[in-house]
Amino acid sequence: MHFSPSVTARDPSATRRYLLLHRRGLVARRDGGHVAPFATEAEVAALGLDAGEAHVLGELDGDTVVTIPTEIDKDAVPAGYEILGLRSLAGEIDPALFGVVGRAFHVFDWATTSRFCGRCGAKTERDAKERCTRCPACRHTTYPRIAPAVIVLVRKGDLALLASNAQFPGLFYSTLAGFSEIGESLEETLAREVEEEAGVRVKNARYFGSQPWPFPHSLMIGFTAEWESGEIRIDPAELSDAKWFSARELPVIPPPLSIARRLIDAWVAEITGA
Repeated sequence: MHFSPSVTARDPSATRRYLLLHRRGLVARRDGGHVAPFATEAEVAALGLDAGEAHVLGELDGDTVVTIPTEIDKDAVPAGYEILGLRSLAGEIDPALFGVVGRAFHVFDWATTSRFCGRCGAKTERDAKERCTRCPACRHTTYPRIAPAVIVLVRKGDLALLASNAQFPGLFYSTLAGFSEIGESLEETLAREVEEEAGVRVKNARYFGSQPWPFPHSLMIGFTAEWESGEIRIDPAELSDAKWFSARELPVIPPPLSIARRLIDAWVAEITGA
């Protein structure tokens, strides 16, 4: 499976594969129990959708992938279709395809929140060559928002600091994360978030990797860091619990798709050799 992003269709004669997006998720069918994420042009027409509202995402194995924002009422979804949230799709479709669907969710968020100019209020127009909208009145340009967030595995010897989110207490334990603020470097974000949420100070931050995270428009930048000082003291508004764990006695951790899991797996492999 090969996906190449673009804003316009490179081959106008190529088959179009539609991802139908709703504010609650992907409008899709199930085929033999499996999610069929793409709709055909005939299905788009049968649902009464305007293909002219489609946003090109790129090419997938020679086909043009586009997404159409829909306003189908949840209770009026046609028979055979359902609205699937992006998180639920993570365990049901191929990871590479999940990235394409995630891109569609990001475009949906941008397309539905940039219909009017944030400066003067006029109705915006889509640019034909760039992924942006322009205001015909004041020429203000709006690109899709990308919010950088740091995610970090903090180590203390052979132990790692994992925490349970206050919004989902007890669901699983994961690495710490937080959004960058204006005027802040990624390393400063890392140090601030760890101290604010867990009460410890860190040193020796090292870049690990990154992952687009369309919930709805984040870019997760992964790091590892070493404990420097302090005892765990959680911010209850952010965390329900935080502990130092050994690689051989882990709690429930995030699913494999996330960069949090990749950070944890890399640490476990280093410690155990597995």
